[in-house]
Amino acid sequence: MRFSIKMRINFFQEIEIPEGVSVELHKDILKVKGSQGENERHLVLRGLEFKIDGKKIIFGCKKTTKKEKKRINTMKAHIANLIGGVNEKYEYKLKACFVHFPVTLEHKGHEVIIKNFLGEKTPRKAKIPKGAEVKIEKDIIKVTSTNKEIAGQAAANLETATKIRKRDRRVFQDGIFITSKCGEEI
Repeated sequence: MRFSIKMRINFFQEIEIPEGVSVELHKDILKVKGSQGENERHLVLRGLEFKIDGKKIIFGCKKTTKKEKKRINTMKAHIANLIGGVNEKYEYKLKACFVHFPVTLEHKGHEVIIKNFLGEKTPRKAKIPKGAEVKIEKDIIKVTSTNKEIAGQAAANLETATKIRKRDRRVFQDGIFITSKCGEEI
């Protein structure tokens, strides 16, 4: 016979609010404002205590289970990303690589148009989510945003738009690839 015993402990996390950043909670929506802009996120606070006390955000639960502890740690990471983005924008750098056919990149509205990729007549398009800024300098693309998830999704859309199928990747090495994300070289 197996018995499972759920250990319940008091588990609270706290995050320091840096200078120049304001944090507000309206129902389940957390709004963070800073020098670079503002972010907001819907938080699932079901069963959690959440309070903003001066320059600290304190949240957690009394008698926490494993699942609640995972949820609290995930929420801590999301809030830290929101605060980090309003202080300093997240930046992804991508490079357009080609061997034979020169690729031209063009930014129009919420799309990046990739022309002459592998000599194709029809241009490929990559959607850019609202809130992301794209700058194209020759073959280098810079994606910036105050929201880490939006910047990452824009970079991923650019990378997948030039994905080559049914060809050997060792021979056909053309495409757009992420070279650095959030200041870290890849």
